[in-house]
Amino acid sequence: MGGYYDIDDIVAEEEPVSVVFQKPVNGVGIDPSAEKNCVDQGSKVELPFWLANELCQRNAVSVLVPACFDEKTRLEIQADPACVDLRSRSPYFYEFGCKMAPIVGDRTLGFLLFSAFRSRYKEVLTKAHTASHVAAPKILSRLTKEEVNLYEAAQSSVAAFKKWRVGGRRFQPSSVLGRKRRSEE
Repeated sequence: MGGYYDIDDIVAEEEPVSVVFQKPVNGVGIDPSAEKNCVDQGSKVELPFWLANELCQRNAVSVLVPACFDEKTRLEIQADPACVDLRSRSPYFYEFGCKMAPIVGDRTLGFLLFSAFRSRYKEVLTKAHTASHVAAPKILSRLTKEEVNLYEAAQSSVAAFKKWRVGGRRFQPSSVLGRKRRSEE
């Protein structure tokens, strides 16, 4: 997970989430087209995750499971995780899911994220080691942000290994070995 200044963490928390208000709230401008600045109890509204999280902690709203983790997505991931375009559902699928799991109270969400990442991890590394640079854009268009980082790290690792294997010195002498000892007189 990222920190306070992590831009990926900030963008992941901007994902829209459906919430149902448990209490009536006055003085909020959620809908600019509304005549009054209040939300009635039981109203369903889309909010960014960071706001929904804060309101949920204050027991003002209950958060609904987002569409990117719906039953259709779960069935597709169970069938073949490598073929599912997770980026179209959420570019920050794993990060967002880890933040959503404790809030929605869905115990199966954590296992879904784990199983999807575990099976896609092997696939991403295999493609990073075998795919040409021509095929990379097609592969990268279906990967989440976390998987793109993994793919790029694997490719740089392969490039460094090939560079090491082809040439260059295998061992580098330490700078300490080149110095002469002082004679003690």
